[in-house]
Amino acid sequence: MTGDMNILPLPQPTATTRTPVVSGELLKLLVPTEGLISSGQTAQAEVLSLKQADQTFQLLLKVTLESGRQTTVQATSSQPLPQGTSLAVTQPSASNLAIAVQQAVASSVATLTRIDTAQMPVGTLLQGKVLTSQALPSLPGQPAVYRSLVSLLNTAQAGSTLDIDSPQPLRIGTLLSAQVQDAQTLKFVPLSNRHEQLAVSQQLVTQVSRQGSLDSLITALQNLPVTDDTGTELRAAVTRLLAGLPDVQQLSTPKGLAQAMVASGVFLESKLLAGQPPSLAPDMKGDLLKLIAQLTPALPASTNLGAIIAANTLAQVLPSFVRSALGMLGQVSAKPQPTSFPLPSRLLKEQDEGGDLEHLLRLAAAAVSRLQSHQLSSLEQTGLTDDGRLMSTWQLEIPMRNLQDIVPLQVKFQREETPPREQPQDRREEREPKQQLWRVELAFDMEPLGPLQVQAQLLSGSLSSQLWAERPYTASLIESNLTALRERLVTCGLNVGELDCHLGTPPQGPKTRLEQRWVDETA
Repeated sequence: MTGDMNILPLPQPTATTRTPVVSGELLKLLVPTEGLISSGQTAQAEVLSLKQADQTFQLLLKVTLESGRQTTVQATSSQPLPQGTSLAVTQPSASNLAIAVQQAVASSVATLTRIDTAQMPVGTLLQGKVLTSQALPSLPGQPAVYRSLVSLLNTAQAGSTLDIDSPQPLRIGTLLSAQVQDAQTLKFVPLSNRHEQLAVSQQLVTQVSRQGSLDSLITALQNLPVTDDTGTELRAAVTRLLAGLPDVQQLSTPKGLAQAMVASGVFLESKLLAGQPPSLAPDMKGDLLKLIAQLTPALPASTNLGAIIAANTLAQVLPSFVRSALGMLGQVSAKPQPTSFPLPSRLLKEQDEGGDLEHLLRLAAAAVSRLQSHQLSSLEQTGLTDDGRLMSTWQLEIPMRNLQDIVPLQVKFQREETPPREQPQDRREEREPKQQLWRVELAFDMEPLGPLQVQAQLLSGSLSSQLWAERPYTASLIESNLTALRERLVTCGLNVGELDCHLGTPPQGPKTRLEQRWVDETA
């Protein structure tokens, strides 16, 4: 698929929606249900999801009976009914539902056959996911035409379904990016080899909304009472997780810091892909998943496990998801703004009806989501910049001991590489080694210093750094020790450039993104 491919103008230029003509259409139930809808009665049904299987379409329907009772059923249809379609149905037999009217009832059918250029002006970049793809009957000598339903993922029309005709079949499940040309025409934008970035961004939004601070979980584990509910294996899982927490002294050495970063949980999937056994070395995310596995059977039978762990579903599928994303990092549109750093603290309130173990399970699930937020942030910020530089990002969080406190240390590394220039064959051996620009960000809140953030960059042995402290006393203390810090850095063999401390927090905005050098090393 190339950028020269245009979607054919659609018929019905005056229509704003296309409702499926499904008079008398039978929906075959995957699980026959006798007496779902009483004879002579009509029920309202809404399409919750649509999936194509060869030449048929699998539907998940929410059926609302006249009594008000609701149930969900799975059915197949020969017609694609977009998500959100409302239908009036009857049940002629245990295996079938019949659509009782010619067209969808209600105006909730969001199948667009015309683009509203008032909401999506010419030039707008649309992003969508292909739901269905069908070859339309064609006349001899005429080019083939394929009709697809595409669910829009952005703009004011997000959630609507776009009905498009294309000269090429669109693979089901793929993510598309297209630019609005006019009310009837779109132009596809090349996806490059990194079309999973949109999926990464979507998952990141979900995980950030579910995450909870790691120190909340660790504090709860430290105060977990020894009862009959906390069996031997559960206590062993808790002990293993707490024993792997580093202290400030360990993080003050290069070896200790490296070990803590490897055990932070952000590299769990890489270890598994490399065939490394999960029990070979401590890993925060692996230990959290083991803790969840031990907590689940220890809960009372009446506990609604689905409500507790549904928010952490990605924990089951992230290895394969990351495996795919690692091979296809990128985006279908302009590079998004980098995710804010550091991740904000988030506390989960203990629910009155939940016991200690149930609340602990919620905290553990939220902690896994927080680690996954860091992983997805790393993926989102890895790729080519606008001027062709390759940027790799590693974002992680290390809970460290500081006396009796647990202090989450958030760390972000970015490596920026300039692609090598092509050299003539006879001069290839004289090619200069490509330079790498490293950026490091740190964020932590340690008493009595309070919240601190550090940004540093290293290029060819030259180091520049900015520090931000939110407490005036801390800012003054750091400022008075900058000369000693500079001397120690010089002793380590570094050329030290700008080294400043500021009161407050680092500025945010398009002009202060990490893709912009905050220090001009050529000045």
